[in-house]
Amino acid sequence: MSHKQCFHCLEPVPAGFDATVEINANHQPVCCIGCQAVAETIIAQGMSDYYKYRTVSAGKVQQLVPEQLALIKSYDNESIQQEFISTHGDDKEVLLSVEGISCAACAWLIEKQLLAHQGVKRVDVNTSTHRAMIVWDDTLVKLSALIKSLAEIGYKSYPFQADNEAAQKQAQAQSFVRRLGVAGLMTMQVMMFAFAMYFGMFSGMEEGFEQYFRWISLTLATPVIFYSALPFLTNAITGLKAKQLNMDVPVSLAIFGAYFASCYATLTGTGEVYFESICMFTFLLLLGKYLEFRARLKASEFTANLQQLLPLTARVVTDSQEQLISAKLLKLGDIVRIKAGETIAADGEVVDGRSSVDESMMTGEHHPVSKRVGSQVHAGTVNHDGVLTIKVNKVGQNTLVNQIIRLQHNALSKRPRIAQITDKVAQWFVACLLVFASITAFSWYQIDPEHAFWITIAVLVATCPCALSLAIPTALTCAVANLTKRGVLIKEAHVLETATKLTTVGFDKTGTLTLGRFAITRTHMLSDEYEQAQMMSLAASLESYSEHPIAKAFIDITPIHPLPEQVEIVTGFGISGRWQNRHVHLGKASWFNTDHSINAQVVLFIEQQPVCAFYLQDQVRDHAHALQTALQSQGIKRIMLTGDSSDEGEKLAKQLDMDAYHCALLPQDKLALMQQWHNKGEICAMIGDGVNDSPVFNAAHLSIAMDSGADISKNTADVVLLNSDLRSVSQLVRVAKQTRRIIRQNLALSLCYNGAILPLAAMGWVAPWMAVIGMSASSIIVITNSLRLLRL
Repeated sequence: MSHKQCFHCLEPVPAGFDATVEINANHQPVCCIGCQAVAETIIAQGMSDYYKYRTVSAGKVQQLVPEQLALIKSYDNESIQQEFISTHGDDKEVLLSVEGISCAACAWLIEKQLLAHQGVKRVDVNTSTHRAMIVWDDTLVKLSALIKSLAEIGYKSYPFQADNEAAQKQAQAQSFVRRLGVAGLMTMQVMMFAFAMYFGMFSGMEEGFEQYFRWISLTLATPVIFYSALPFLTNAITGLKAKQLNMDVPVSLAIFGAYFASCYATLTGTGEVYFESICMFTFLLLLGKYLEFRARLKASEFTANLQQLLPLTARVVTDSQEQLISAKLLKLGDIVRIKAGETIAADGEVVDGRSSVDESMMTGEHHPVSKRVGSQVHAGTVNHDGVLTIKVNKVGQNTLVNQIIRLQHNALSKRPRIAQITDKVAQWFVACLLVFASITAFSWYQIDPEHAFWITIAVLVATCPCALSLAIPTALTCAVANLTKRGVLIKEAHVLETATKLTTVGFDKTGTLTLGRFAITRTHMLSDEYEQAQMMSLAASLESYSEHPIAKAFIDITPIHPLPEQVEIVTGFGISGRWQNRHVHLGKASWFNTDHSINAQVVLFIEQQPVCAFYLQDQVRDHAHALQTALQSQGIKRIMLTGDSSDEGEKLAKQLDMDAYHCALLPQDKLALMQQWHNKGEICAMIGDGVNDSPVFNAAHLSIAMDSGADISKNTADVVLLNSDLRSVSQLVRVAKQTRRIIRQNLALSLCYNGAILPLAAMGWVAPWMAVIGMSASSIIVITNSLRLLRL
């Protein structure tokens, strides 16, 4: 049997196999042809730093067989891609599950390997979930080429599927339970012999029996150390190889140091053994890790369950015949019928029927939403009391439910600045802890050599900064899960931090403070040359090209014939076109009009002359006034920014008691105002419907979009309110402030615990088993405190 280790996967090199890779002018052994090929690929592409900085060994490489290659090639099929790929213009986006990711060096290696391909524009690797988000141009590189490229450097990858993710988490949970079971069972047995030895000290136990009990305890403790506690040692060693100090270093020193010291005492028959303390320590530590795993699972279960709500079948209508097919086989344009009580299988537009739909699984709002012809429905929502017939317009990764999952994944994979700082603090804390433990050991060996070792063990265990490392991630995960469940979709990592600092909030009017459901209250002809009915039909024809909320006011008017030609949307003004060889424009009164007496919301121009004015009325959104009151009570300035040139903006601003208002603004005007606020040192948010708000959204510190369901993938906002409820803004600010409070509590608790226990342990007042309980308890308290955010 060879004693050499494979340079790539660190597994033993089989006897008789003699292959190497050259790195830095040195020949390193490998265990198989697969590892040799992967290592040579990594080195040849200039990524040998991976071996320098990795903290966990790479997995043993499995070569792709023809069946696997055929499966990978099938991922390029567009019909198959609908299940797991979303499109953004010419770009495609996929979320891959990647096997073998173990540390930050793996993420660096994967990103560098993929970005080397022409057409790959973005790669985000999440080391905790073992997923990689890739955005690429499909005309320049195919998905199969990217997956095979990852296989060349030793990472098996495949499109993320909820079922696979659930299986992975189930396997992880079973691994925890097995290790816990071994540790718990053996701990009970070892404790029995430990008590026998303790009582034997007072009853005069024969030396032979005592030594027998020690050997039995050693035998029972060994599986605990080399199975249950092995992950701690593995992580510690690989971290040290990468010159990084992680929290497993002091834990491993304590466990394995105490074990080998007890082994020495057993072999020599001198000194004390502490097998029961080691086993109990391992059991309690694993229990803490398992509770942490369960807490994270609970915090993320909302999005994990979203895809599981999708039905397995759909009722497709073809030639007046209904046919049940697999929901995964639905295509764009399919006609699907949903009966009362059934779950909708795909995103689509209602083409027949009327009903109410429960959308609480996405929006958090339990009141049924009325649906009729022209309404949009979403996969996973439940049809209540009528029969709906829909035309499928979104499938696979483009459905709203999958967009929510993808966007939340992005938010959680981007670590906020405070979390990055805490990670660095934890590393320095471990370094200081090891120095302090060394000083403690040296000092006690001068004072009381017999107890010096165990006091040092207690210091290492009691002050392990596990709670410090959990303080922020658990709080952020719980906060994001809470808000997502209520229909507040967080897309960027900075949102919760920024929301606590706001000083000014800008509001769009139409579709934000109002419902955007316009009705024509009055039509006024400005020219005797045309008939009113004719101009209303012309206006309806032009508005049919627009998605602005105002366009819906004209939806019931019959369009004119012949239809206008060369129709264009002019951002910030309205719609232009040609009709009967004349230029026509429909939009703001200020477009060409110099007569300021016309204060209608919409004016029709022919050859730049106003011919008809349309006066519209909009309904104020529920809870708009309550939100203004809530923000005012917190000292936040509230300013309306609207493109409406009529006096409706002024009326609404006064009705809601806003601090200021600006009307008749173009998108660039809103942007200029936002930049002025920035120059004054204000922390600004912008709340809008996302129709013409992209420039000001990009300029704001925090951007919030209302009801952007169908266009969610194109939205530039940091936050999307899926329920269009203004109360959600107050909820966002409230959860953000509570999250900040809980993070501070967690940090204070962990730092106070470590600061208090350190001198006590150093003075010998804390036994190793007490240190275990204290360290585990501090971690569990931090996790439990964070879970309070789920109940807000």
